Amino acid sequence: MRFWYLLISIILSILFLYSPFGHCQKKPIRLEEMVVTATRTEKRIEHAPGSVCVITKDRIDLKGPDTFDQVLNDIPGVFVRRGKGLMDTLSFITLRGIPRQNRTLILMDGIVLNSPYTGVIKFGGFSPGDLERVEVVKGPFSSLYGGYAMGGVVNFITKIPQKRELKLKLGYGSGLDRGEAMDDLKSLYLSYGDRPLEGLGIFLSYGRHDTNGYPSDLNVQKYKPPVGGYTITKDRYGKTAYLIGNRGDNTWWDDCFHLKTRYEFNKDTNLTLSFIRNRYEYGYEDPKTYLLDALGNPLWSYTKVKEKTFLHGDGGVSRNIYSIRFETAFNRLKSKLNLSFLDTDDNWYITPGSGATKEGCAVSPKKCGYISSTPSEAYMVDVQFDLPLFKRHLFTFGTSFRYGHSETQEHYLGNWKDEDSKAILKYESKGKERTYALFIQDEIHVLKNLTAYLGLREDWWKSYDGYADDVGKAGYPKIYPSKSKSSFSPKLAIVWTPVDRTTLKGSIGKAFRSPTIYELYRTWTSSYGSTYAGNPDLDPETVISWDMGIEQRLWKGAKTSITYFENHMEDLIYRKSTKPKFYEYVNVGEAESRGVEFELEQKIENWLRLFGNFTYTDSEIKENKANPKAEGCRLTYLPLWRYNIGAEFKRWGLSGSIIGRYVDKWFSKDDNSDKEENVYGSYDSHFLLDARICYQIKKNTKLSLSLNNIFDEDYFQYYRAPGRSWFLGLSIVY
Repeated sequence: MRFWYLLISIILSILFLYSPFGHCQKKPIRLEEMVVTATRTEKRIEHAPGSVCVITKDRIDLKGPDTFDQVLNDIPGVFVRRGKGLMDTLSFITLRGIPRQNRTLILMDGIVLNSPYTGVIKFGGFSPGDLERVEVVKGPFSSLYGGYAMGGVVNFITKIPQKRELKLKLGYGSGLDRGEAMDDLKSLYLSYGDRPLEGLGIFLSYGRHDTNGYPSDLNVQKYKPPVGGYTITKDRYGKTAYLIGNRGDNTWWDDCFHLKTRYEFNKDTNLTLSFIRNRYEYGYEDPKTYLLDALGNPLWSYTKVKEKTFLHGDGGVSRNIYSIRFETAFNRLKSKLNLSFLDTDDNWYITPGSGATKEGCAVSPKKCGYISSTPSEAYMVDVQFDLPLFKRHLFTFGTSFRYGHSETQEHYLGNWKDEDSKAILKYESKGKERTYALFIQDEIHVLKNLTAYLGLREDWWKSYDGYADDVGKAGYPKIYPSKSKSSFSPKLAIVWTPVDRTTLKGSIGKAFRSPTIYELYRTWTSSYGSTYAGNPDLDPETVISWDMGIEQRLWKGAKTSITYFENHMEDLIYRKSTKPKFYEYVNVGEAESRGVEFELEQKIENWLRLFGNFTYTDSEIKENKANPKAEGCRLTYLPLWRYNIGAEFKRWGLSGSIIGRYVDKWFSKDDNSDKEENVYGSYDSHFLLDARICYQIKKNTKLSLSLNNIFDEDYFQYYRAPGRSWFLGLSIVY
C-alpha cells in the first residue's frame, strides 16, 4: 500500500504545480473532441447531451488491451466484468447503475451486437487493434436506439486508414508464477490499410490469441472426503466446504479477420462495406485431484461425489458480421442508410454427464453428456435523416427494423470429449422476434449557450414461432402463441454553458428492453434435477431515468465533472419457483438505483495525463414477487463503489500507463445471501494495479512490456481470477 500512497502524493503534487497557485494561468488550448453516438449526429463532446466519454486511438494503444471490453475498464459509470482475463466467456459491460449486459446496447460502427438469443455479447475474438475510437453515452437512450439501451450505449468504431500502413504486432507472456495466470499467452496482429485510388480506402486485418491458460475452475464439494489432501474452505453462503481439486488448465484460442472498404464519391456521399469473421474456442486440460488414498494413489470419487465433478466440457463461438453503410446529402437534408447481418453460425458447449470419466465414457450416451448448439441471426435496417429548419432547429428522424432468430439443439454424445460424436436429440427450442420503430429528435438552440434535445420513439415488438421439445417428456413438444407489444420512449435533455469553462447538463427519459428468445422459449434442466423454464407471456422491462451534472474546466489542461443519476425500473424479469424444482421467468420486479460519478483529469502539455474517478451506486430491490426475501436488498451484478486512478505518458521515445482499479464486492443472488468473500463462486472486492511501458526502438519499431495485477491480488470472480503476469510485445509499422 506504500506504493498506492506514493502515487496519490505524486499526482496531487503535480496538480498543485500546474494549478493557478503554482504557475501563472494561461488561456487553455482546447481541441475539438467530437462524438456521434449521443445524438446520431457529429457533435462537440461538451455540447452533447448526457454523460459522454470518448476513448481515442492513442489511449487504446497506450493500454494495449486484449479485448474490446478491456478498453473501458477505467471509465466512471462503466462496470466491466472480466474475471478470467482473455478466457472469460461471461464478461460484460454495464452502465449507469443498470445491471446485466442485455440492458446495455453495444454497437460496432452502428451495428447492434446484442444477440437476439440472450441479448448479451460474446467479446471473444474481436481485435482491439481494429479500433479507431470508442464512444460511451450513459443514461436511457431508447428514444434514439430502441431496446437494450436502458443503461446507455457503447459504440466501438473501427478505422479506415487515410494513407498506406502495414502493421505487425507480436507478443508473448505468462504468469509470473506458472499456473497462477494465463501461461504461454501468444498474440499476433497483422493489418494493412491503403488508399489505392482517389476516394477509395481499404483496410484488412487478422488477429489471433492462444494460451495454455491456468486452472481457474475449482472442484469444491459440501461432502467431507474420507482421505487426506483436501483443504477446508467455505462456499459463497458461508457454509463449510472442501476443496478437492481443479478441472484442469483452462485453454483458449481466438482469431478475427476484418475487411473494410469505403468509397467517397464526394464530400457528402460515401459507401462503406465491412465484413468480420471471428471465432473462439476454449477447453480444459487434464483435471487434478488433491485427494490421496492410503497408498498415495489419486482418488477421484467418494460417497456422493463422482468423477464427473472434476470435468468441464469445451465450447466455442463462430460468427460473421456483414454491413453496408451509405451516406449522402440533398441540399440541407443529410441521409444515412445502415444495413447489417449478424450471423452466429455456431455457439456451442459440452456438458459431461453423470457417467463421464477423464478418459471419456463407457456408458450409454444419455449418461455420457451432451452438446448444446445455438446458431442465431439478426438482420437490421436503419434509415436516418438530418434536416436543419428555422435556424434554431435540427431534426433527426428515421425508422429502423430488426429481425432475430435462434434455435437451440441438444444432442447426447457417445463421448463427451468429442463434439462430433452426436447421438440422438435430447432437446430443441427456437423462436423469432422482430421490431419496427419510428424516431425523431429535435435539437433546439434556445439561446447561443443553451440547447435542448427532445426525442420520441415508438417501437413495435413481436415474438413468434416459439417452439420447444424436451424429447420424451410429457407435454412436449410445445408450440407457443405469438405476442406483440409497443414501447414509447421519450427523452428530454438540456445543455447549458453559462460561462466559457462551465457546462451544465441534465436529462430525463424512458427506456425499455424486450424479452429475449432465451427468456421466452428456452427451458433446461440442471444436473441436480431443477428445471429452468422460459415464459412466452413476458412483457418488456422499462426504466425511467434522470441525471444532472456539471463539467468544469479549471486551469490549463485540467477539468473535472460530477453527475448525479437515478433509475426507476419496473417489470424486471426474474426466475420464480412455481412448483418444487421448477423455476420460470416472470415480470415481477421493481428496483431503484442512484449514484454519483466524479472525474478529475490533468493534462500536462502533450506528454502526461493524470486522472482519477469514482462511481458510487446505491441500489434497492423494491419489489420481487418471485423472491420476497430479496426486497430491500441490493441489485445483483452491481458494486457499491468503484474507483480508478492512473497516469498516461508519452515522451522521449517512451510511452505507457499505470492504472489502479478498485471494484467493491457484488452479489449474484437477489437476496444477497452470497456474502462470503475469497471463496470459489464469490464476487470479491479487489484492487488491481496494471502497468505498461513502450520504447520506440526505431521510427517504425516499438517494444512494450505489460505487468498485470502487480500486487498479485488473490480474488474470485466466481472463478479464480488470474494472478500476477507479464507480456512482452513487438510492433512494427511501415
